[in-house]
Amino acid sequence: MTIFDDLAAEQERLAEILFGLDEAQWMSASGAPGWTIADVVLHLAQSEEGVKATASHQQLRTGLGSVAGDTMDGRAAAAVRMERAAPAEVFARWQRARQAALAAVRAAHPDEPLEWVTGPVKPATLATTRLAEHWAHGLDITGPLGIKFPDTERLRHVAWLAHRTLPYALSLAGQPPVAVRCELTAPDNAGPDGPALRGTDTWRFGPADAESTITGTAGDFCRVAARRLDPAQSGLRAAGPHGATAVRALRTYAA
Repeated sequence: MTIFDDLAAEQERLAEILFGLDEAQWMSASGAPGWTIADVVLHLAQSEEGVKATASHQQLRTGLGSVAGDTMDGRAAAAVRMERAAPAEVFARWQRARQAALAAVRAAHPDEPLEWVTGPVKPATLATTRLAEHWAHGLDITGPLGIKFPDTERLRHVAWLAHRTLPYALSLAGQPPVAVRCELTAPDNAGPDGPALRGTDTWRFGPADAESTITGTAGDFCRVAARRLDPAQSGLRAAGPHGATAVRALRTYAA
């Protein structure tokens, strides 16, 4: 399975959930402050339109391409306010956008960087950021509705992204980049043999001799990085001179 296959699988899981929602659920509050579930899906659609545009070397003139702002969060909020629509229309827009974006990143030259929020990234890395965002917003959608959204082996991509972006995250916190070793317990179903591997599969990122370490479950690590879980409420354990700072700085998205 490639990152593109896993992105498609994560999106398909969300599509099945969204397909089963009624009008009232679509218009109910999501876990993203100030946004309904329809707003969250609209944001995903607008973001995917941006992916398709950059992967196809086109200019985006709608959604995120039609608003200005000092921060990515500000632009995203403005784009959603400007293009709110009925749930059925939003769902169809996201379906079209995600399929077109996935086709575009699959077709892009694997070694040719594509322009994205914080700078050029290769298609596989861009696909990883999209998987991370769909997963995080999946939490925003399913949590308030009480819908099951179990962790899967696809969290390995999210954990990799969070570790890879630690230098950027630390810089936003006014800290110098440092080496951090992460040792994360994979979800129960993350191994090829499913739950039989419970508690035995560990994902490791970073140099083995790093002075600072973060250990815990991959689920907690990814939720902290997605800013869906307070580090103090997680089961993550930090050690070394910079471990605690790294946990607080973790993120999977641009500011």
